[in-house]
Amino acid sequence: MGTLKFTVNGNAFTNGDGLKAMIPFAKEADKLGYDYLRLLDHVVGYVAEKHPEIEKTPYTHKSEFLEVFTLMAHLSAMTEQLGFITGVLGLPQRQTALVAKQAAQVDIMCGGRLILGVGIGYNSVEFEAMGAGFKDRAPRIEEQIDILRALWTQPEVSFEGKWHVMHDVNVNPLPIQQPIPIFMGAGRTAAPVPPPKVLERVAKYADGFMPLFKIDDATGKLADDALAALAFVREAMIANGRDPASLMLELGLYPDGKSDDQVKSEIDYLRSIGVTHVHARFPDVDLAGQIDFIRDFARIRGDYVRDHG
Repeated sequence: MGTLKFTVNGNAFTNGDGLKAMIPFAKEADKLGYDYLRLLDHVVGYVAEKHPEIEKTPYTHKSEFLEVFTLMAHLSAMTEQLGFITGVLGLPQRQTALVAKQAAQVDIMCGGRLILGVGIGYNSVEFEAMGAGFKDRAPRIEEQIDILRALWTQPEVSFEGKWHVMHDVNVNPLPIQQPIPIFMGAGRTAAPVPPPKVLERVAKYADGFMPLFKIDDATGKLADDALAALAFVREAMIANGRDPASLMLELGLYPDGKSDDQVKSEIDYLRSIGVTHVHARFPDVDLAGQIDFIRDFARIRGDYVRDHG
């Protein structure tokens, strides 16, 4: 088994604390030796009560969204070893070449420690505000991923597809990672297991999978349908000529209120099912509380790593 990576979540700071909280949080996570900081992406908020057609979400016009690429660039100048994961970037809302350029720049600034987590998005109001089509977002993201990888690895790119036309262009400088790893997120909190067509897209295009599956507190394991979804992805990878062992996997861990032994047991279980990135999730409390959480989990993580390698 490879070395587990440990990620902390910056989503708690959408309540108005902004950079005032995010900067010391990132610095502390860096000092504690975390591998990645996971950051959400919403360019615009929407007035939820005026759009009952949109699925319920915790993020509305009242949430403070720090633009994810500029935030990662800013934080990378203040940290030494911390990497960044977008969790997740609404890729079909954005211009593909611009994403390639921004991601390449951030990857350089953070020393080659960027993971681009992407998803198709779920909020048609956001798509409208961004001037992007909502109904064709699923096939468009597939074309976008091919273009991103080309732009990150080739000195000249020409492409003619359904949504993109490029003739003899590049992004310069290229990122340190060629290509930057692309993780795909899918599902909603209330329905974390995505349908087969989404799992097939992960199998065909993703370097990593970041679903919202959660360990059941009673059994200490994932639900059967979540395990079946992981097996489906791995089988579909084989069908697409890909090695399923190459797929990185990020799953959440919720340590709050659990004993050290239980947390370590859950880490061990996640590792046994192929998890490569453990995403530590904590309740939404203020900066002081978040720092207490990540310090305590760093202690547990250190004990686990010392005992298990």
